[in-house]
Amino acid sequence: MPKAAPPRTTGLPPTRLLTSLAPLLHEWLPRQRWFAGKGRPVTDFVLLTATELLPGLLHLLVRTEHSPAPAQATAAPADCYQLLIGVRDQLPPRLAPALIGHASQGPLAGRAVYDALHDPQSAALLLERLRNPGTVGPLSFEHDPKVTIPPGLAPRLLGVEQSNTSLVYGDTFILKVFRRVQPGVNPDLELPWALTRQGCDRVPAPAAWFHTSEPEAATLGVLQPFLRGADDGWTLALASLAQGRPFTDESYELGRATAEVHLALADAFPPLTLGPAQTELIAAAMTERLDATAQAVPSLGPYVPRLRAAFEAVAALTSAGTAQRVHGDLHLGQALRPADGSWSVIDFEGEPARPLAERRRPQPPVRDVAGMLRSFDYAARTARPANPGWAEECRAAYCAGYAARSGSDPRESPELLRAYETDKAVYEVLYEARHRPDWLPVPMAAIRRLAGA
Repeated sequence: MPKAAPPRTTGLPPTRLLTSLAPLLHEWLPRQRWFAGKGRPVTDFVLLTATELLPGLLHLLVRTEHSPAPAQATAAPADCYQLLIGVRDQLPPRLAPALIGHASQGPLAGRAVYDALHDPQSAALLLERLRNPGTVGPLSFEHDPKVTIPPGLAPRLLGVEQSNTSLVYGDTFILKVFRRVQPGVNPDLELPWALTRQGCDRVPAPAAWFHTSEPEAATLGVLQPFLRGADDGWTLALASLAQGRPFTDESYELGRATAEVHLALADAFPPLTLGPAQTELIAAAMTERLDATAQAVPSLGPYVPRLRAAFEAVAALTSAGTAQRVHGDLHLGQALRPADGSWSVIDFEGEPARPLAERRRPQPPVRDVAGMLRSFDYAARTARPANPGWAEECRAAYCAGYAARSGSDPRESPELLRAYETDKAVYEVLYEARHRPDWLPVPMAAIRRLAGA
């Protein structure tokens, strides 16, 4: 790849650049899978930083401001998004799917604006920046000096549904570019790095990363080894259901892998004891999410009183064990299994819709367990016909594997387990209602089950 020219902060005033970009982003941004403001109309854009990596290639941090959703009385909180924008006089046919629009005004008038992460040349430049650490305006690129990143690795965009954008380089490394940016260290860098220092081999170690210092320090992306040939747990589970065979051995080993990650995290970050005050706070937060979701999704309303009982049971606990750093969004899609059968755990970002400070907060380990149990149920409900018995077998095997490795069976904390399963199902109801309405019956089936528990 030819050497890139030294990047610089664009000399265009932010207001002038937004004159060209804002009309295009109003149409394009809400259609993106990773846009978090579904149902919240965008009222304005604020350009926080604009860094020119090459002529015609801009790195932007853009804040969206929103009017209230129909059920809200006050304006929704603003979100910050990371965009890599390309600008060309004419867009080649291969980049047509990446088109954001044609600017009709401002300094970019008459030019095509596109999502440059779809452009192999731009994606290659991003890897070069990570291979050669340094600072570009507010952007800083770093890598682990013990890791060799070869030059010239061909990039390809990973075309799966997710809340960020991932690029695979030569089937050797995978770069996750965080789309919604929040101040602070992203757990998807913080936790794998800590686990690597603990010698835990269940997690691919970070090889490189980049972050910004403006307007506040925040992680922007992480490069990790790509586990070539590995299948994710969701794909394996669906294959098991389609073939009518059990998934209990795999579930047991996945439980063991989860326990190993939790044990290593407990060594890296000191656990906290959960007393009555802490359990009351946990229950109050769950209840608040339940009530807010019931306002947004009316079909949840009839179940609210019985679901709230699960949280009240947690509030009544005098002791709930310990809280520690956890994965935060564990499900079958976050587990990879190569040919040797040893599970790896990925994507430690947590639930992207929740604030970063909340995702970095210590939680009972049973929260991750509940997330995986919900995932078994999700897979079973997608089968035709649905197969809840398969899910129950997987749930039991997973908990048994977890107990065998950790010495603590999650089923021995029934109040916490039920509450976290309920909280997760409520989260799923809101997510599906906003993003995939056709999937809403899946978490609603769990809501009915949990409300009758």
